Amino acid sequence: MKVYEVREILDAEVLTGQDQLDHIVVGAGGADIMAAFLAAATKDAVILTGSTADEVIRTAKVAEVAAVVFVRGKRPDDSAIELARSYNLPTMVTNHSLFVASGKLYMNGLRGLDGSW
Repeated sequence: MKVYEVREILDAEVLTGQDQLDHIVVGAGGADIMAAFLAAATKDAVILTGSTADEVIRTAKVAEVAAVVFVRGKRPDDSAIELARSYNLPTMVTNHSLFVASGKLYMNGLRGLDGSW
């Protein structure tokens, strides 16, 4: 799956990284505490989160993820958006809950970060 397909499936608004939407996504993980995500992080995954802190963007950079999706319509503040822009990291906002967004991606073939893909 590619990042632009994640955007389409989740009916998400792209905030940053519009030119990076062709990157391949290998899986997805959802967490509001970034330490929990890092425990299973995989390069080229997608982070689904309700946390809008700068820490999410820094975690995404360290984990080399393909994109970050903010759920429940939550929008990061300007500092997080600028940080994502500086990393050339795609970020998006969807109105779906973490549970529904995860389910939609799973039903469209994207697997979780538990090694079951």
